[in-house]
Amino acid sequence: MAKVTVRYWAAAKAAAGVADERYEAATLADALAAVRERHPGELARVLRRCSFLVDGDPVGTRGHDTVRLADGGTVEVLPPFAGG
Repeated sequence: MAKVTVRYWAAAKAAAGVADERYEAATLADALAAVRERHPGELARVLRRCSFLVDGDPVGTRGHDTVRLADGGTVEVLPPFAGG
């Protein structure tokens, strides 16, 4: 399993109560399941609307179970942004 940093932004950061956390996970799906387990309330709801970057690359519509995580990598949790 890879050791990754999950970094929260905007509403996700507010719901988590921290800017980032460390997790061990093989895939993005595994990491998000661990996040939901640790934060079953508001953050779990916010995650449904988020997009994700893994090591700077957008995940887009790829299945989260197909996105492999690298040891030392970063998952960015990006809620929808308003404005333009």
